[in-house]
Amino acid sequence: MERRSADALIEARELVARLRALAEMEAPTSLLANVLGELGLGDRYFPLETPLGWVYVAYSERGISAVRLSPSPEEFEERFRAEYGRRAWRLPEPPANLARKVERRLRENTGELRFDLRNLTEFERAVLLKALEIPRGEVRPYAWVAREIGHAKAVRAVGSALAHNPVPLLIPCHRVVQSSGKLGRYSLGSDENKRRMLLAEGVDADGLETLARGGVRYVGSDTTHIFCFPTCRHARRTTERHLVTFPSEAAAVAAGYRPCKVCRPALAG
Repeated sequence: MERRSADALIEARELVARLRALAEMEAPTSLLANVLGELGLGDRYFPLETPLGWVYVAYSERGISAVRLSPSPEEFEERFRAEYGRRAWRLPEPPANLARKVERRLRENTGELRFDLRNLTEFERAVLLKALEIPRGEVRPYAWVAREIGHAKAVRAVGSALAHNPVPLLIPCHRVVQSSGKLGRYSLGSDENKRRMLLAEGVDADGLETLARGGVRYVGSDTTHIFCFPTCRHARRTTERHLVTFPSEAAAVAAGYRPCKVCRPALAG
């Protein structure tokens, strides 16, 4: 029994060695990428057109592992290897089923995708998965994310986790803004890209910042006496005639308003 186990281990090591050697040989790109990807010896990636231009999307057997803007495939591969310690192999075209899911996620915020977040801490994963819950066309403050995941005082840590999101666009860190209402920073290319993504999703970014400059953090309806974050779908249905604004949660509660059960503004400090 021990002899058979030793032989199997030797064979497995030889197989891995041969496959690693294959990585350095001339082989059809799609065959090489898929064989090595399926065996966990590297990720595969493909270009994708987005509102920010072309990005590269990498994935492993565990799920989507990276989304990056990059001037060239070579630069993307070099950066990927430096960050993750493994290679990324370019596919001539993406798998049709995966491409449909990714495009649907960008277009409608639907479609089931798995994500490879193995390099992140438990806290970082919690932050990103909470950001994943924010509906398309809406935003939430960093403090909301912190409170929702049970770390109300970790607002700075939330910002750091979002800044290191390996799969922006698909996990929408662009939908998390400053508590003041200002848009804040964005890790994918530039801060202006955050504005572009929000505009593409129907968020009135200029309107948000106008409210922020006026000290408005919440809006309510004088007919329902419910207050929301300004981008909440319920808030957007309130006509201007019935719209009231509040500088804080305390002011809304003092005026007899209760928090929306959908956007949950009471969880934001």
